[in-house]
Amino acid sequence: MSLPRAADPAREVAYEALRAVREDDAYANLVMPSLLAPLGTRDAAFATELVYGTLRARGSYDEILARCVTRPLEKLDPRVLDVLRLGAHQLLGMRVAAHAAVDSSVKLVRAKVGHGPAGLVNAVLRKVAGRDLEGWLAAVAPTSESDPVGRLAVTQSHPRWVVEAFRDALGGDLAETETALAADNERPVVTLVARPGKVDLAELFALGARPGRWSPVAAVLESGGSPSALPPVRENRAGVQDEGSQLVALALAAAPIEGRDERWLDMCAGPGGKAALLGALAEQRGARVVAAELQPHRARLVARAVGSSAVTVVADGTAPAWAPGAFDRVLVDAPCTGLGALRRRPEARWRRRPSDVDSLHPLQISLLRSAIESVRPGGVVAYVTCSPHVRETRDVVREVLGPDVERVDARPFLPGVAALGDGPDVQLWPHLHGTDAMYLTLLRKRPSG
Repeated sequence: MSLPRAADPAREVAYEALRAVREDDAYANLVMPSLLAPLGTRDAAFATELVYGTLRARGSYDEILARCVTRPLEKLDPRVLDVLRLGAHQLLGMRVAAHAAVDSSVKLVRAKVGHGPAGLVNAVLRKVAGRDLEGWLAAVAPTSESDPVGRLAVTQSHPRWVVEAFRDALGGDLAETETALAADNERPVVTLVARPGKVDLAELFALGARPGRWSPVAAVLESGGSPSALPPVRENRAGVQDEGSQLVALALAAAPIEGRDERWLDMCAGPGGKAALLGALAEQRGARVVAAELQPHRARLVARAVGSSAVTVVADGTAPAWAPGAFDRVLVDAPCTGLGALRRRPEARWRRRPSDVDSLHPLQISLLRSAIESVRPGGVVAYVTCSPHVRETRDVVREVLGPDVERVDARPFLPGVAALGDGPDVQLWPHLHGTDAMYLTLLRKRPSG
């Protein structure tokens, strides 16, 4: 019996990453570093594009593959479907010659699954190679007239319910919805935060970064390589943090309050990026941050991120141990679906379900009510989610508004940032701001009486 011809290392790494995402509910950005470690620079770059490109375009590719397979895709061996998706991305999304994409996919399925499916993979991918991506999408997507949402779901590779959520958050504008969905399929830049008082931006610029677009403490990495290899990141003076996350934390710190300004709370602090930024800002102003996190393993991540700039506690934000009105500023970065970060975690679009929104909604309301109770009269609460879904953003805020709470126009506390809408809340977008789709509402607790 002849042995299977070996698949090349870069494609094997890509396959193992997809397998981990599928079988272990892993996130690609967490499993990729160890998988890439044995590869050279060129192979690592190829494998990275293959994994993230396949995950982003999976919805489009599945529609195309369904036209080329004689049985429903869910009836295929999931390992074979992983190989077919990787092959489809090489054919339709990368500059890989058709013969190389097909031949390497056949080798891969032989090495990972066995000889049996090799003929199927060969035949299906040869059919896929018969058209380019534009031609395939024209063939498989609904028309704008018959089903505009369905067309966007196929052409922009998002589940239908996510397309609907983006459309609703954008006021029903389908053209802008398409632009927003397309931005989710672009590779995000790596952005660092220079924690105030810990590192100067000049040091990050000297290491090859450039200024961020909006945040005064942001630096964008131009070159490849691991940010953790940079001394300021390794020494916890800087960190990897999207500009949107920086902006919402800076807005909370900038909102004016009367009287005491000594105690700040990050109620859902894991994994610690916002708490570290708030802690650095608070230190400069003689204040102190308490970083609360319910999950002990996430609390350990918070403690590493904040160092000595904040006090980390394991606590349930919905049933706080601290006294009512104990804090002057409170951040509640509520657990959410993460639909605002689909550029960075493309697998989340296929993992999340509409039911997740419904199950998270009561928790988000409970946390925001607790945050309002935890802030003193005259203090400020920032409600933040990394999701543009209306039920996770405006609907939550609407539930807690009452005579003791007033909304603060958040836009002045994001100075220089364009396209912030009519206020008073702020919704950032990848297609407008180049950030994750972070949502921010600022609330001030009115004095009693």
